[in-house]
Amino acid sequence: MASRSRRPAHPPEAAAENLSVSRRAFLKTVGIGSVATAVVTPAVAQAQGAVKVVGPGEVPISLTINGKRYDLKVDPRVTLLDALRNRLDLTGVKRVCDRGSCGACTVIVEGRAVYSCSMLAIEAQGKPIRTVEGFSTGAALHPVQQAFCDRDALMCGFCTPGFVTATVALLEQHPSPTPEQARALLDGNICRCGTYVRVLEAAMNAKGVRRA
Repeated sequence: MASRSRRPAHPPEAAAENLSVSRRAFLKTVGIGSVATAVVTPAVAQAQGAVKVVGPGEVPISLTINGKRYDLKVDPRVTLLDALRNRLDLTGVKRVCDRGSCGACTVIVEGRAVYSCSMLAIEAQGKPIRTVEGFSTGAALHPVQQAFCDRDALMCGFCTPGFVTATVALLEQHPSPTPEQARALLDGNICRCGTYVRVLEAAMNAKGVRRA
């Protein structure tokens, strides 16, 4: 194995001078790069084929949610959470942290649990989206919803839709999870009331969950 080359010894004054020059060169490079980036307008980028530019202003999109198609117009920066709550009145997804750390806005996209506050609505086009509103059938609860009721796995209930959704995604991927798997895959959801023990019991006791 070749040994790593050693840096030649320099007097402290020379080292300080080299360090100073390196910093100046670095800052100059960063400044030039920032200016170059700033002058590349969206029109130029689109002409060069670098990105597909949408907006400004609202653009038409189509979302498939719980098996139903919705056509709407949104600003390109609108998150999936905002589109669901504010445009489509699907309020089972909750806005809490709005930074992808609490799990209250969890939905299932293409079979995976995702934070809807961290996904743009325009990105979700063409992907099947499922929210907590789509789990029950009429008056019949989904097995996970029933398990949450049976095990009393809720207190204030604000985080419950996100936990139910994450649990459905968990059990569709792992129909018979170990407690360790359940803890790991539900770790992205927070309950400020502290009902984690009952949530885990509900996840382990839910029956009849099949992949959608």
